Formats: sequence, structure tokens, C-alpha cells
Amino acid sequence: METKEQQQAKQALSDRQARDIARDPAHGLAHDDMPDPIRSTAGVREVPPSTPAANTDGAFIATEHTSYANERQFVLKAGNTFVVNDANGDIRGNDDGLFVNDTRVLSQLRLTFGGRSPSLLSGSVSSDNAVFTAHLTNRPLPLIGGATTPEGVIHVERRRVLSRHVLHEAIVLTNYGTEPATVPLSINFAADFHDMFEVRGSTRKKRGSMREPCIEDGEVVLRYTGLDEVERTARIQFSPAPHSLSVNRADYVLRIQSETAMSIYLSITAVTHALSDASAESKKIAEEGAECAPESGRPAIREALVDAHRRMRERRRSVARVRSSNPLFSEWIDRSLADLGLLTTDLETGPYPYAGIPWFSTAFGRDAIITSLQMLWIDPSLARGVLRFLAAHQAREDSAFRDAEVGKIMHETRNSEMAATGEVPFAMYYGGVDSTPLFVALAGAYAERTGDTALIDELWPSLQLAAQWIARHCDKNEFGLLSYQRATEAGLANQGWKDSGDSVFHADGSFPVGPISLVEVQAYASTAFATMARFARQRNAPEQASDFEQRAQKIRECVETMFWMPESEFYGIALDGKGELCKVLASNAGHLLAFDLVERGRGEAVARQLESTLFNTGWGVRTLAAGQPRFNPMSYHNGSVWPHDSAMCARGLARYGDRGGAVRLLQALFEAAVTFDMRLPELFCGFTRQRGERPIGYPVACLPQAWAAGSPFMILEACLGVTIDAERQEVRIDRPQLPDGIDWLEIGELRVGDKTVSITFRRVGGQVVPSIEGDIRVVAVL
Repeated sequence: METKEQQQAKQALSDRQARDIARDPAHGLAHDDMPDPIRSTAGVREVPPSTPAANTDGAFIATEHTSYANERQFVLKAGNTFVVNDANGDIRGNDDGLFVNDTRVLSQLRLTFGGRSPSLLSGSVSSDNAVFTAHLTNRPLPLIGGATTPEGVIHVERRRVLSRHVLHEAIVLTNYGTEPATVPLSINFAADFHDMFEVRGSTRKKRGSMREPCIEDGEVVLRYTGLDEVERTARIQFSPAPHSLSVNRADYVLRIQSETAMSIYLSITAVTHALSDASAESKKIAEEGAECAPESGRPAIREALVDAHRRMRERRRSVARVRSSNPLFSEWIDRSLADLGLLTTDLETGPYPYAGIPWFSTAFGRDAIITSLQMLWIDPSLARGVLRFLAAHQAREDSAFRDAEVGKIMHETRNSEMAATGEVPFAMYYGGVDSTPLFVALAGAYAERTGDTALIDELWPSLQLAAQWIARHCDKNEFGLLSYQRATEAGLANQGWKDSGDSVFHADGSFPVGPISLVEVQAYASTAFATMARFARQRNAPEQASDFEQRAQKIRECVETMFWMPESEFYGIALDGKGELCKVLASNAGHLLAFDLVERGRGEAVARQLESTLFNTGWGVRTLAAGQPRFNPMSYHNGSVWPHDSAMCARGLARYGDRGGAVRLLQALFEAAVTFDMRLPELFCGFTRQRGERPIGYPVACLPQAWAAGSPFMILEACLGVTIDAERQEVRIDRPQLPDGIDWLEIGELRVGDKTVSITFRRVGGQVVPSIEGDIRVVAVL
């Protein structure tokens, strides 16, 4: 019998695969914990026409009624500000908008001509993710002044860029007709100041106060005072001044001569101001958003464009260069690096990859750690920034509401009104069981990659606290495993990476009682203890090192005795609070291989299963094997394909002798990326690949998403068999392989210590052979 969720998912797909497949509104909150806008509507929200401005000469025409949502969305980001719009450049108030610190400060921005939307020619974001550009043309313009303008003679270019908390836009209109044209142009705008959790479907018993919109010195001012005692303001400027301006609409009547262009510039500035009795958290948010209104016009947008391109270039400088003989593959790599550059935010502690846009444009613990692991071999600076930020925000006290305990590493942080007032626990939330061991594991991997002992010394108090937290929880478990159980009903029900409410279950489909011990978390915990043992020996603490080593070994032994399912030749997904195994075949077991936890023969058996059609769709690895209870290829975690999960499995395949399997996964995800405009989404549906068909998207997946963008680099590292030992100043290459269609691949300016090396892998006589340029010792096994 189908579950309610399966029925809903099928209904959503039947509605033209609109953006309405169910997903969790709070990055994995249990499906029943919060309402979901994607489920509760048919995916269509009517946007009422704006009230027309004064119409004294017949030129200003009411905007056409619209009741559709475009499928394609485009994003720009700068710091804690991002904008999501459709291909036309319009914002319609669905799941799009201009967001600052998790608050939507602009919920509508529409460009119309004679009351109608222009025809779309193309919409795109520049290759470095710095600029959005839409190319449009007019539909037939209405009779004004005794003449009509035919369709397709006015070219409209909308160019948009973000600079800090300011959105700049230039609208350039060119008349390619043989006669002068009179163009009635309107720009409609509105701000609902919805918290991100409201945009995603949460209802609130009480909201703050919307101030009456007004016009001050030719600028439209939209204001909202939140319950957190922070006043949020959007100021909208136009240059030149419109012929008519109201609090929700600007109207122009442009007389454009033949073969002539005219430009309109606008800027939307987000300003926040903490009131005198605001909380410290709210004042911090306000200070981050405080900004003086800039000058608008051509000089302002040119300066913003230069600044945006410069920022993106600077972020690429720390990354090793990756080029190949295949232009499409190289484009995918470049796009992935550009997406990571877009999502990376420069914080006081260093660069930090925000999880994804639109839902998770903020700091997450697990996501950033895994992204850093993916990129560690070609860009260790990302790991450094992540480690320092997470150490600075490590829990120093216990809080049931925030699932915080001393030593625990953050799961998620939010800067929004609802977080500041405590309506949701995510201002600084610690409800993830895996962030803490992964934090320690990343520190160990970073030290091996860079030899940066100074950072380990700086982090040592935090690493000790994290290890103590892991040890305390393992000691509470009768089997010595790391388990979780949420502290309050407001927190996440499941606290591994598959954090939706239905992602962990028994073979009969029933949900387990807690505390729950996820199989992949044991790999992270064992790696964390082994890392701490190595650090302790380096710090001349042999007794402490011995204790950590014993703990790591105990977890390894318990996984082999309690999780292994001989009848399936696979590891179960979890142990419940009664010590009963959830005998379910899920991709979680692939993470055991990625961290080299299990016995060789069993690991090879798991690798064979992951390569089989039970898991491998032809586009990537399913999160749940076909035929398992609750399997649904359209679900969030129970049968979909997550690129970062496939990357972990590829790493595991290579470590257990199946480097060819890793190569095939790289090839599959590359071919999937080609169909997704050269970038991998957060996830897509887990249907089996069919000849001539594309992978089926999951319409509300984040795009871009950090650990999806980082996935090709982790798999590429596995395919090439590259390991870097900074202490020995050495790069080791073990039996490298390349996907079909790539004759050579170059890793250029790979930094090891204070030196660099460039390695080119070429096909020679049926083998892949590296050639070296640089001062670093490279040891290769073919």
C-alpha cells in the first residue's frame, strides 16, 4: 500500500513536474514537523496585478494578470544576500525574491510593456556567476499617439549584479525598427519581508509590523519592523526618474528613435536598523545589513560589475587548475568551481561554503565539512576556513531547544527574525550527530594534506571538546556506538545526512525507536578517534592516544558484528535503541568504504552491490536500493540520487579496488550534468536510465548546491588515485584511470607546502600515464 507521501509525490509529478515535489522545509525537519508550501499548493500562486499609477494620458496600462511560475530559476549571491529570479529577470513572490540574512526584502519585481510581459529570447548567468542577463523583445505594443509598434523590433537587455546588500540593474532598450517607437514601460515591485521559514511554508501566530510604504526624495521606501526589534528597509531608486511613481510601480513612456538605444537604471538597497532594546542576536544581524544607499545609474552598476568579477577571480586563485581534452568536461569542471565560488562567503574566520540556494544560503556544519573534504586535495584553504568557523561556534553550554551539548559542532545557523525570536531553534542549531566527528576527521585530513600544525594547535581545545562529546555519547551506548535522539519535538527527528523524518526504518517499513546508531556515523566516529590518536602521539600523550585507538577499534568491531547482513552481503542502515538492526539496503554503507572502515572482503561485496542495478541508476547511486520498503525514486532520501552521496560511494569503490566503478560514476554524473546545464543539482529522481531520455529532475532541489558542486572533484581524486603527503612533500598516484572521451587531463599548479607541481595524465598504450612538471616528488604506480 502506498504511503500518504508517495501518493502526494505522484500527484505532484502529474502536475507537469512543477516545482512541487515534497521536500523538507527546514533542511530535513521531519515531514510532519512543519507545513510545506510545495505540498500544500498546486505549485501556482496567483500574483495580483499591481494597482496602476495615475493614467493621465492613456500611456500607463494595467499589468496583465499572471498565475504561473516559471520552471527555470537563476541566482546571484554576494555575502549574506542572494536573489532568485526567472529567465525574464522577474521576481513573482513564489519561492523567489531578494533575500538578505534569510529575510525576503523584495517579493516582486516585474517588467512589462503596455501591460504585458515581453517575449523571452534568453536568460543566463555569466560563467563566473557574477552577472545575470536577460534578452527580451516586445510583443505588439498598443496604439499610443496614433501609431502601433510591431512585435520583435524592441530589444530589451536586463543586466543584474549584486554588490553587498544592493541589487543593481540596467535595462537597455534598442529600437531596431524603421520608425520611432513609443514604449510604455512599467516596473512593478513589492516587499513582504517574509522570513525564509515563512517562504518555505511555516505559519506564524504573529508577525511584526509592516510600515506604510512611502516615497522619499524620489525613492520608494518599504519598511517592516520585526518581532526581533529590527527594522528592515528596502529602498528603490530609479535613474532617470520615472514619469509616474507610486509605492508599488514605476511607469515610463519612452520615445525611442529608430536604431537608437535608451537605458534605465534601478537599485534596490537593503538596510537594517536595530532598535534600542533589540537583542544582541538581532543587533548583530542589523549591523551586518547596515548599509548606506548608493548612487544609482551607469557608474554604480559599472563599479558593481567590476567588483563582482574581481571577487570571483580572487576565489579561483587558491584552487589548482583542472583542464582536459574534452571541452564539455572542462566546462563542467569550470561551472562547478564557479558555483563553489558563488556559494563561498568570506567570513572573519576565512572562506566558508554556504550550503545552497535558495533554501540553505547559510552556514551548515555537515555540508561545509563534506564540501571541504571534496575540495581538500586541490583547495585546502576552504577546509581551513570551515574548521576555524566551526571551532568558533562550537557549543559551550547545553540547550535542549537547540540540541546543543558542550563540545558539539554546529549543524545550522540562521540570521532571520524567526531564529532571533526563538520561533525556530536554528539561530545556532546543533541537531546533527555527524558534524562533530566529521569536524575532527576534517582536521586530520587537513593536517595530512597541508602540514599546517599551527592550525591544529589553534584548534586543539576545540578538537578535545569534540572528542570528549563523541566519547561521552559512545559511553552512554551499550555497544559503544555514536547515536542520536532529538532533545525536543522542535528539533530534527533524524540527525544524519538523510535527515527527513522517514529516512530511517526497519525492513517492514516501521520506524525505529531511539537512540538510533546510523552505520555511516560509526565510520566518521572511528575516523575521529583514530585522528585524535595520531594527534595525541604527536603531542607526546601516549596514554591518551592508546585510549582513542581502542575506541576506534571497538567501533570497527561492533560494525562488523552488529551491522553486517550475511544474507544480503551488505551492512544495515542503523541500530535502533533496542539494539535491533534496521535491515535495509541504503547507500549509507558506501560511506563505510569511503572512510576505509570495514573488512576487505565485505567491502568488496558492498562495492558490487553499489555497482548493481539495485543502486546504480545509470546516472548515479540511489540513496535506497530498488525494492526496499519505502523505496520511491521521487522521494527526498528514499531512492533519489544525491551527487555528493554518489561521490562518497565512488571514493569507497576506489578504496576497495574498484577504481573502474569510480570512473563509471564520474562518467554518469558528468552525463547527468550536461542535461542540467552543466551543473549538478542537490539531488534528482532515482529512476533507471532509459535510452534517449534525460535524468528526471527534483524540481525544488537547490541549484547550485555546494556539496553537489564539489562532487566531481572527490570522484576525480578517486579516479586518479591521488594522495598528497605534505610532511614528505610528496604526491602519490596509484593506477590512475580516466573516463571515456578524455585523452588527457591536467592538474595544474597543485600546491604542496610552499611549492607547486603540475601533473598531466595521458592515455598511452592502454594505460593512463602521468607526466610531471615541478619540484615536488611524485611517486606513481601504473
